[in-house]
Amino acid sequence: MLAAIFPSIEGSPEFDELVANYPEVLKELFGLGEGGGITTGAGYLDVELFSFMLPLLVLVLAIGSGARTFAGEEDAGRLELVLSYPILRSRAVLAKGVAVAVEVAVVSGVTGLAMALLDPVVGLDLSSRNLAEAIVSLAALGLLFGWLALALGAAVPSRALAIGIPAGIAAAAYLVNGLHGLAGWLDPFRFVSPFWLMGSSPLRNGVDWPGVLTVAVVAALVLLAGAWLVERRDLQTP
Repeated sequence: MLAAIFPSIEGSPEFDELVANYPEVLKELFGLGEGGGITTGAGYLDVELFSFMLPLLVLVLAIGSGARTFAGEEDAGRLELVLSYPILRSRAVLAKGVAVAVEVAVVSGVTGLAMALLDPVVGLDLSSRNLAEAIVSLAALGLLFGWLALALGAAVPSRALAIGIPAGIAAAAYLVNGLHGLAGWLDPFRFVSPFWLMGSSPLRNGVDWPGVLTVAVVAALVLLAGAWLVERRDLQTP
């Protein structure tokens, strides 16, 4: 639906002029006015989808799934049945981590496929390489926060914490990435924001691969920490 709107603003100097007059806070948060502008296909999708909407949807999916797969089962009294099988708790956490990863990968992949199919239809003129990189970075972001939710649910008996802490960290990281250029005191914290590490405007500029790999490694370490911690606590029983 968003892509179908693009032909109406493609190459419009009036629209670029309007965007140029937006407050600096909005332009920083949503990547408005960066190379190519919003009147190109890549710039339009970066602003409309990749700057906020797609990360938000993927994070909601990943955090919800991560919290539901362990902490949610424990809250519901089903975890005792799941762990009655002859497997280590840590392996159960890792298996659930794989399930969350598959879910995030499928959703991200379908999103990328939809954009690739719409590209020639509405004239987005996207770079296939940049689109693939953007989808990979989106999946890495989902893995980080989904596995964080899963690890917290494995470490503490609280689904609320398993949802609230990753959501709070994600919101703070997003604001640091968007506002560090305007608020000088936030600038040193940009190095710990996964949004900043992976680069801005992925469809126009590609992604920062060292940053993406850093996010992926941290995500794996978080999941391993959850698998280690779950062996060292008492699980709640009905």
